[in-house]
Amino acid sequence: MAVKEILLLGNPSLRQKSDRVDNFKNADVHQTVNDLQDTLNDFRKQNGFGRGISAPQIGVPSRIIFIDVEKPIALINPEIIESSNEMMILWDDCFSFPDIMVKVKRNKEIKVRYRDVNQDEQIISANGSLSELLQHEIDHLDGILAIDHAVDSKHIILKTEYQKYHSIRNVSPHPF
Repeated sequence: MAVKEILLLGNPSLRQKSDRVDNFKNADVHQTVNDLQDTLNDFRKQNGFGRGISAPQIGVPSRIIFIDVEKPIALINPEIIESSNEMMILWDDCFSFPDIMVKVKRNKEIKVRYRDVNQDEQIISANGSLSELLQHEIDHLDGILAIDHAVDSKHIILKTEYQKYHSIRNVSPHPF
């Protein structure tokens, strides 16, 4: 098991654009996928939540993300090829700033093209929470963080304060 340290807000590596993966036979690609899966699983075990993680968050500047929603999937060189005009506004959080919630605006539906670990091209259509997750993780590959998408500066809040004031209304951070 290779659980990696998750880089936190302020680490300059989080702001760098990741390199495209061209050599799928390179052992580093498969090691990164395994490390992402192990780190995500460990974060879930420690914190009780977590759906996805990107390679830059563990200090690897490669265009690889790993999600585990209904099943675990590694997406290599993911790119959004279609997005709806319909937008959604929701509260987002991030492993790289685990104590902060930020209200963001995202496309409600997207299509993502990527390569799997066997180098096969895949396309995934996503809406709602999966769409938000993929946009969030793909942004990491370009050095963009959720706080960069804040609807305004009034919608960045400590998670403890969010839970205090928003749980009263039974609003969850991911309302879908």
